[in-house]
Amino acid sequence: MTDSAANTPGDKYDLALVMPCYNECEVVAKTVADLQEAFARSAYRLQLVAVDNGSTDETGDILNRLREQYDNMVVHRVERNQGYGYGVLSGFAHADAPWVGSIVADGQVDADDVVKLFADAMKLSQRKLVKVRRRFRMDGLKRKIVSVIYNCMTTLMFGGLGSIDINGSPKIIPREYLERMNLQSKDWFLDAEIMIKAKRLGLGVYEKNIFAQLRPGGRSNVNSSACWEFIVNLLRYRFGRAGRTLAAGEPSHRVEAPACHGD
Repeated sequence: MTDSAANTPGDKYDLALVMPCYNECEVVAKTVADLQEAFARSAYRLQLVAVDNGSTDETGDILNRLREQYDNMVVHRVERNQGYGYGVLSGFAHADAPWVGSIVADGQVDADDVVKLFADAMKLSQRKLVKVRRRFRMDGLKRKIVSVIYNCMTTLMFGGLGSIDINGSPKIIPREYLERMNLQSKDWFLDAEIMIKAKRLGLGVYEKNIFAQLRPGGRSNVNSSACWEFIVNLLRYRFGRAGRTLAAGEPSHRVEAPACHGD
């Protein structure tokens, strides 16, 4: 697979959204089309950076076909899946807009709500991290209980982070703050790291309530092992060396911008 970027850097786009895709062949085409159509109806110019995050199904082929359809779309291939966070960080290296965000590929957040969230960001008197809060979720009871426990633990360990839905996505960040965050997490803890570092940088949080849609197909990549991963990472970043590194803003396993190969 190839990496590709739209023609010229600079002020061509208002927002770059990075979308990691791991075995999302059943849903990714609809998610991309919905986002493209919603932003085409808006006043905002979108760059969509789709990351084939080491998929073993047809996700990569679908993304390549979509890239031929949309000239504002970048496709980047991660050869071996190294986690959700690694996919997002790899995509950030290709983002070219003053606002940069991440969004999951499952289509659970309506594309029009993403546009409304960014419109709210443009209206704020101060630049903030803007994100959704999944106020109404179609998850099962077990998933909801795990989510409540995780959000409570994160708040207790790191103080108020301006959100009660830490993993709510999309998260959209002013580019200058994103560059200062020096994000490190390769796994699902990336969402929490973003919130923790936003607080430490004095970046306020604006959270918009949305109705989470039922996942249209495929299966969620957040499983029981991911839930255990959340808890282990909370302890590591609160009490271990990883937390001291995070607090100091030192690089750990930082993802560098990969070399691009021509078509």
